[in-house]
Amino acid sequence: MINKETIKGQVKEYINGTGLFLVDVRLSSTGRLTILIDRHEGVTIDDCASLSRWINQKIGEEAGNYELNVSSPGLDMPFLVIEQYRKNEGRIVDVEDLEGNRQKGLLINVTSGGFDLQTEKKQKGKASEITVSHYNYDEVKSVKIVISFK
Repeated sequence: MINKETIKGQVKEYINGTGLFLVDVRLSSTGRLTILIDRHEGVTIDDCASLSRWINQKIGEEAGNYELNVSSPGLDMPFLVIEQYRKNEGRIVDVEDLEGNRQKGLLINVTSGGFDLQTEKKQKGKASEITVSHYNYDEVKSVKIVISFK
C-alpha cells in the first residue's frame, strides 16, 4: 500500500526542473489519490496527463486499487503553499485571519515569512486612504483569489 509521503517524493522527482510545483497530495481511505500541481504560467492538460501516466508507472501495482486525479488546485481553493502566493502576487485576494476577520486587498511583498495586503478605503469627497497590513503565514486561516468578471 502506498502512502502520502511516498507519492509526494515521486511527484517532486517528476516535477524537478519543469517549472511545476506541488500544491498538495490527498489520499483517501476509499482509494482516491488526488495530486494538485501548478505553475506560474498555469498548468495544461498535457502537464496533468503526463504526470498521471508517470505516477501510474511508478507506483503501479504497489498502490493496489486506486483512482488517480491530477489537476491544478482551481481558483476557488485557498492557497496551501508559498509558491501560490508568489504566483498570485499583484492580484486581489480575500484573507481570513485566525479570528475569522476577512479583508480584501492587493497581495504584495510575498516573502518566505509572510506577505503584505494593500487595501484601499474610498472616502467621499476625499482622496482614497491606502493601508498596508502584514501577515505571517501562520496568522491566516485562508487566502483565496477574488474572482471578478468586469
